[in-house]
Amino acid sequence: MKHPTWVFGYGSLIWRQDFAYIDSRRAYIDGWARRFWQGSHDHRGVHSDPGRVVTLVEAPGKRCHGRAFLIEPHVFEHLDEREINGYERNHVEIYFDGSQEPGVVYRAALDNFAFLGDAPLDEMVAQIKRCAGKSGRNIDYVLELAQSLRELDASDPHVFELEALIRDE
Repeated sequence: MKHPTWVFGYGSLIWRQDFAYIDSRRAYIDGWARRFWQGSHDHRGVHSDPGRVVTLVEAPGKRCHGRAFLIEPHVFEHLDEREINGYERNHVEIYFDGSQEPGVVYRAALDNFAFLGDAPLDEMVAQIKRCAGKSGRNIDYVLELAQSLRELDASDPHVFELEALIRDE
């Protein structure tokens, strides 16, 4: 990529920008749902006990809200390293209030080495509560994401249900 590009953030990119960007906007993508189905052997867990972080799964008719960042091409070097644990760049159409732009999203394919998939919610909660990695506790990831989505006035039943179960125990 030779020109500034929009990158859609739906997980930790929403609240943790450790990269330079030109612009940031509330945005969404269609046809995808956010799920805590990706293992984190580095940031929110360890190799022997991976935490759970979000990825996107195809979901016709669904909308995933997040934040988009306009970045210079050289920033991809950092983001590619940050998102190394099973994520790859995918081209998407990013929608803003009243407009749309082509962009990129980091998504973990279902066949990647760190994919955990669906599990009963109580098992997910137990895993999230016990795991931590170099970026901190897995539970903090869930709570930060839920708070960030509220600040964007975005609803995500999967995230909010996990958050409620974590807070109730």
